[in-house]
Amino acid sequence: MVADCIFCRIVAGDAPAHRVHEDERTLTFMDLFPVGEGHLLVVPKKHGENLFEVEVEDLLAVMEVSKRMAHALRRALAPDGIGVHQLNGAAAGQTVFHYHMHLIPRNQGDPIALHGRTEGDPARLAELAVLISRALEPC
Repeated sequence: MVADCIFCRIVAGDAPAHRVHEDERTLTFMDLFPVGEGHLLVVPKKHGENLFEVEVEDLLAVMEVSKRMAHALRRALAPDGIGVHQLNGAAAGQTVFHYHMHLIPRNQGDPIALHGRTEGDPARLAELAVLISRALEPC
């Protein structure tokens, strides 16, 4: 755990998050500043700053869970598409330096963006977390 990393603090339970799914290696939660309804983050529990530092096993786990979460988003929210994004370094737009995957439901005409500018409504984020979690199929 890296003490000043917000995602490490969320994984440890020291910072709040609307959790959707958790397993041995990963945690999925609602983005606090969503680009759109249902914007999720999938993170490895073990800290690695970016693609260059994350352990291969954690990278594979994030990818596997991202696919499961994409299916859950499709079942729960029926978007026209889902953006799957991962950024490495400030120049690429990374703002939290703990490897993570964005899953962003998209509908025709939605503007392309990777980071929201306003905080999501906590009640709606909690509601979406439950809705998406219930749409997960068992492993």
